[in-house]
Amino acid sequence: MNHQHTLQQLNTLRLSGMAEALSQQLDQPTTYEELGFFERLSLLVNSEATSRDNRKITRLLRQAKLRLNAHPADIDYRARRGLNKDTLAQLLQLDWIGHHRNLLIEGATGTGKTYLACAFGKTACERGISVRYFRSSRLFEALTVAHGDGSFGKLLTQLAKTELLIIDDWGLDVLIQQQRNDLLEIMEDRHGRGATLITSQLPVTHWHEAIGDPTLADAILDRLLHNATKLQIKGESMRKKQASVDQA
Repeated sequence: MNHQHTLQQLNTLRLSGMAEALSQQLDQPTTYEELGFFERLSLLVNSEATSRDNRKITRLLRQAKLRLNAHPADIDYRARRGLNKDTLAQLLQLDWIGHHRNLLIEGATGTGKTYLACAFGKTACERGISVRYFRSSRLFEALTVAHGDGSFGKLLTQLAKTELLIIDDWGLDVLIQQQRNDLLEIMEDRHGRGATLITSQLPVTHWHEAIGDPTLADAILDRLLHNATKLQIKGESMRKKQASVDQA
């Protein structure tokens, strides 16, 4: 039997996971000799499914462009930041994404908002959920460029199809008119269709002022805050604490 030809056919059919598993079975015949045909076939199919899942996760993480490689297991609950382990464990189930709800993470600079946001983003990618991460300033830059080169509609479509949109460091500057219009377009497209996670140093009560125009602010915040979960982080900057420890 020409095993090499079979392996080539599997790779041609883009069944690389199955081809790799078959090579392993051929290289270790004594390990698998007592298994029946369907047992060995099941191992090949499972290997292909696992390989495809891993490739999808890699692709989703690459597309997400998360700022940090954050792991939920590494979240520090010892620091007095007001983080409830049970609450975060529930949020990490990501049911809020499936129900198209929003998550707002509020806290002072350095308290770990970005790390938490990226931990949610990484977990989502590992569950097969599409994610896009932007710092708010970079998002508005991308939108401005898209207006100039004619790709604005394409970018809006991409953002609308993204299951979880992360906007980091929101509210540092008051928006200009074009940014307000663009943000309303994004929120309108995503309302009831996708989940948005926003981190901000600015308390939610001041977001209206950060948007600037009262009418557009009402429209944007109505879509953004409706059915949103708020996570407030307290305490001092984790970076300052770490710097003090390093200096000591």
